[in-house]
Amino acid sequence: MKAVFVLFDSLNRHMLGAYGGTRVPTPNFDRLAARSLAYDTHYVGSLPCMPARRDMLTGRLTFLHRSWGPLEPFDNAFPELLHNAGVYSHLITDHFHYWEDGGATYHNRYDTYEFVRGQEGDPWKAMVQPHWERLREMYHARQFTTERREYFSQNIINREFIREEKDFPSVQCFAHGFEFLDRNRDADNWLLQIETFDPHEPFTAPARFKQAFDTGWTGPIRDWPRYGRVDELPEECEELRANYYAIVSMCDFLMGELLDYFDTHDLWKDTALVVTTDHGFLLGEHDFWAKNRMNLYEEIAHIPLFVHDPRHPRPGERCAALTQSVDLAPTFLDLFGVAAAPEMEGRSLIAAARGEQLREAALFGYFGGAVNVADGRYTYHRFPADLNNQEIYQYTLMPTHIFSPFSTEELSQASLSNGFPFTKGAKVLKVPVTDRSPMYNVYGPGALIENGTRLYDLVTDPGQEKPLAEPRTEQRLTDLMSRLMADNEAPPEAFARLGLTMPASRESEEAATGP
Repeated sequence: MKAVFVLFDSLNRHMLGAYGGTRVPTPNFDRLAARSLAYDTHYVGSLPCMPARRDMLTGRLTFLHRSWGPLEPFDNAFPELLHNAGVYSHLITDHFHYWEDGGATYHNRYDTYEFVRGQEGDPWKAMVQPHWERLREMYHARQFTTERREYFSQNIINREFIREEKDFPSVQCFAHGFEFLDRNRDADNWLLQIETFDPHEPFTAPARFKQAFDTGWTGPIRDWPRYGRVDELPEECEELRANYYAIVSMCDFLMGELLDYFDTHDLWKDTALVVTTDHGFLLGEHDFWAKNRMNLYEEIAHIPLFVHDPRHPRPGERCAALTQSVDLAPTFLDLFGVAAAPEMEGRSLIAAARGEQLREAALFGYFGGAVNVADGRYTYHRFPADLNNQEIYQYTLMPTHIFSPFSTEELSQASLSNGFPFTKGAKVLKVPVTDRSPMYNVYGPGALIENGTRLYDLVTDPGQEKPLAEPRTEQRLTDLMSRLMADNEAPPEAFARLGLTMPASRESEEAATGP
């Protein structure tokens, strides 16, 4: 078996023609759907970027125990399990978060890896005295700063060195992917992961991809929306959206190059292909930009997934089973005949393709925010009564945030926990979350603008515009949420902060061992 895993970042499902999108032509994603099995009810797990990747690699949800952070010593990373079984894995990525404090243990799980530089705030090119006045005139004030170590300023410097189409990091990622395939396509037992940060903001694409979406904008570069409420003028909003459309078009083009390669070398006969993203992105829907600040609406949580299994091709077919990002790890293991680790919550997507029901509902969320559940018809988003006054802890042996270690103030309040069954007997740090934590206002409770518990019926209200008041449905989903949290070995305070009752089986376990 051979496998290619293509992972985009912030690729909106509803923009793709295969899922009903019409605003952006996506002929190559349409081609992909015609050659693969498209999953119609695929959801995220933990968010945002690196929590999502930890779910993908380990096959279990992490947001109830941990915010953004590295893989832990007790995690089961599927590339490592493949390595132990004699299957080679290679990662090609421009996703620079892998090389920050909060991601530095991920890429080392692969046998080999390549890092393409230059995306967003990647600390790539050094320019001690930039021409700030010239650059200030080029960029909109909301995406300009002279503060060093800020993503905005480093992105401005990086873009001085990305001039031609071949310079764009995503283009380079796919080019490296073709180099790997040229060298290794006749070998057996390998997995190639081609991962690009695009279409994540800033929405920077070669000019030819923007032409079809030209808005007539004559102002400074405006391709990086802030995270929060929409307060821009209509023409500015249209320019921001147009730049997202352009970068989706570039991703579609790159996808087409890969499909051409599969066609030319007839890889369809012996090579699996899996294509998905980590989460979506709001472009003004619900009066918001981006993610992390608001409710986990369908535009963010309901994501695309395409799978081609050469052993059982299903070209042009659809799968209605409820699936999640945690299902990717057991799927890759299944493709190579490797057993899933017992701690994995996910199940192989190959079983879903056979018509099996993998789960009754999907559980997903941000650490410290709402816990969300979707059952295929309803979505239920349950927030704590008071986001800023809740008892919550991070459980970790790798105390780093996205770009800094835990502060000494945080660690001074830490205690040693007995851990959980999934920590395999390892005790872990139990670190209280306070509003002085470096993560609190970035990827924690302090970042959230919305905090209202809501229930939506996606059949009668697919746009999630009219929250329901249906006590019986809410109670059913609340009970389901509690069971799923218990299955995840969520700590006692995860139930208490939401006003949920811990299932009796978990209460007896906690009484015996303690968190």
